[in-house]
Amino acid sequence: MRLSRQTLDRLPATVKRPEYDHARLAVGIVHLGIGAFHRAHQAAFTDAVLAQDPAWGICGVSLRSPETRDALAPQDGLYTLRVQDGEGEELQVIGSVVELLCAPENPEAVLDRMADPATRIVSLTITEKGYCHNPATGRLDENHPDVVHDLRNPARPKSAVGFIVEALARRAAAGVPPFTLLSCDNLPSNGHVLKNVVTRFAELRDPALGRVVGQVASPSTMVDRIVPATTESDRSEISAAIGVDDAWPIVTEPFRQWVVEDDFPLGRPAWENAGVVFVDDVAVFEMMKLRLLNGSHSTLAYLGYLAGAETVAEAMALPGMEALVEGLMIEEVSPTLPALPGFDLAAYRRALLQRFRNPALRHRTWQIAMDGSQKLPQRLLGTIRERIATKSSYDRLALGVAAWMRYARGIDEKGNPIDVRDPLAARIAGMTQPLHRAEEIVGAFLGIAEVFGDDLSSDQAFRDTLVRSLAALMSEGAATVVKSRA
Repeated sequence: MRLSRQTLDRLPATVKRPEYDHARLAVGIVHLGIGAFHRAHQAAFTDAVLAQDPAWGICGVSLRSPETRDALAPQDGLYTLRVQDGEGEELQVIGSVVELLCAPENPEAVLDRMADPATRIVSLTITEKGYCHNPATGRLDENHPDVVHDLRNPARPKSAVGFIVEALARRAAAGVPPFTLLSCDNLPSNGHVLKNVVTRFAELRDPALGRVVGQVASPSTMVDRIVPATTESDRSEISAAIGVDDAWPIVTEPFRQWVVEDDFPLGRPAWENAGVVFVDDVAVFEMMKLRLLNGSHSTLAYLGYLAGAETVAEAMALPGMEALVEGLMIEEVSPTLPALPGFDLAAYRRALLQRFRNPALRHRTWQIAMDGSQKLPQRLLGTIRERIATKSSYDRLALGVAAWMRYARGIDEKGNPIDVRDPLAARIAGMTQPLHRAEEIVGAFLGIAEVFGDDLSSDQAFRDTLVRSLAALMSEGAATVVKSRA
């Protein structure tokens, strides 16, 4: 038997289940990119408040693959959330996803749902690369293949940006007010980035449409929860625990955080009753999380993978790794953060280290290492720029960047190929695999303007620091370098 509305009453009493009539839910949110993070984070927050207002059900849209739809549609959108740490676990069935669509199979159905007046929020977790932008500038990449396609075929878009603009155009033509755009991706000023790329795309279609899209509300957010990819072992263990088959459960940690700028002209769920913090400006929270958590996570992932650690917890157990990460956070990152009155930054850093050590989460270093060319500008390079401006050291941050370079070349320390998942993977491999000297490799990477910009590529001290770190990684290996740099 599969998990579904019909089998909810068969679940053990220890499994939490929706406290509302799932059949009465109506769609009020369309979410683009219904992956694991959304289902552990925004969908869980929404699930907690649907008993108060059933009009905020979620239509989950996959922009690439039908896998999520195929797994969850036979389950009425239900799935199990396993929250676990070293002390135990809690199982809960989430019911906030009431409809699932696959955009490549039926783009018109997606556009119809987005244009429906009942849809008041369109949210996104499409990862950094999904914004079709230049990570170094935040501007729309007008030469991106999906952007070029969507400008030529506005009624059959491929990109999130194309879907959003076409849906807004249809709403405007029908006299329907625009929905609120809600980015939930790890981008600095994610709401502003999203607003800029959709507005520019709309301008390229029609200047008048650009003016309409330019008025859309797009609050910025900060999201935080560690969500590893679901494994076959997770599926079998969770299905056994709940007594029915769940094709795609989600595993996560107890910690969760969502900070949102409160700008929703057509209304929103009462997320504050589930612990969401609403603020006027999310920038300080966002910078803190991107630089402390995500910057440390990326550094851990690249160094850990190169040293043979499959998971974050295993990477943290490497000699010297925890001391290196803690030093990065305290000495190099924290001085760049603006003041946050009433917030205990030291306690936040300690909590991060504890979360990284969580043995129950098998968060793969390879998973975190994906899309480094899109992530590093926000996670590490912005901090390095500020350290350079104040003539302060950034050796640990640079080591993280050098570890990415070592990883992104696509060859590990034993000479075996690495399955690098990155929009620039082929370009990087073609440029750097024929090279052997650290100076040449660093020079090739710094020529990628969309990652490093013009300023860092021309900074000789930054270049020299990267060369030293990369040379050490190539000659000594990541495990030895971590131990010596701790």
